[in-house]
Amino acid sequence: MPRLAVVSMVDAVSDDLRQRLFGGELRGGAMLTEADVAGHYDIARPTAKAAIEQLVAEGLLDRSVHKTARIPVLDARSIRDIYDTRSHLEGEALRRLAALRLVPEAARAANADVVLAGALGDLEIVEPDMRFHLALVDALRSPRLSRMYGSLVNEVKLCMAQVQGRGLLSVDLIASEHANILDRVASGDASGAVEALHAHLEHARDLLMTTLSSQQP
Repeated sequence: MPRLAVVSMVDAVSDDLRQRLFGGELRGGAMLTEADVAGHYDIARPTAKAAIEQLVAEGLLDRSVHKTARIPVLDARSIRDIYDTRSHLEGEALRRLAALRLVPEAARAANADVVLAGALGDLEIVEPDMRFHLALVDALRSPRLSRMYGSLVNEVKLCMAQVQGRGLLSVDLIASEHANILDRVASGDASGAVEALHAHLEHARDLLMTTLSSQQP
């Protein structure tokens, strides 16, 4: 029982740290020490260390041996790599879905939630937006493909939070581009669906890269 309690606390703290990262409260480049986490959540240092290690394993924190964990600074190379990897994996999913003319209901529902979330603020769009893209991959019912994409999810959310946190993308545009992708899948237009996806992701990627580059000294 004590072991279960420790694991539950670690998960709770790591979950809250993720939300603070995605919400922009914890900024890129800032250090996150075990003492900081232990003090903020009023927990023991070993529990704080375990929560930090979870985020390091997920790629949400950087830490070399015997060094303090640090929130990654997204540079042009990492952003391009994340978005290009998304394009490859999601593009393959769309080709298969279009061949079947299969439009996931979960994707339609997520896109409707994007519109609703837009009234709540830019960062609120991130969760349903990511859910839309996850639904495309998960609809194939391929554990391996879902696992590959799942390894990107948190890094993608971090990128998306940076984009939406700066108000670079409009809700109407996101929802419209999502709908276009689904329409092309429904009509069996695989190449058109993939082309629409690539344009959608490249738009977000280029806006984020341009904004980050303009802030560099």
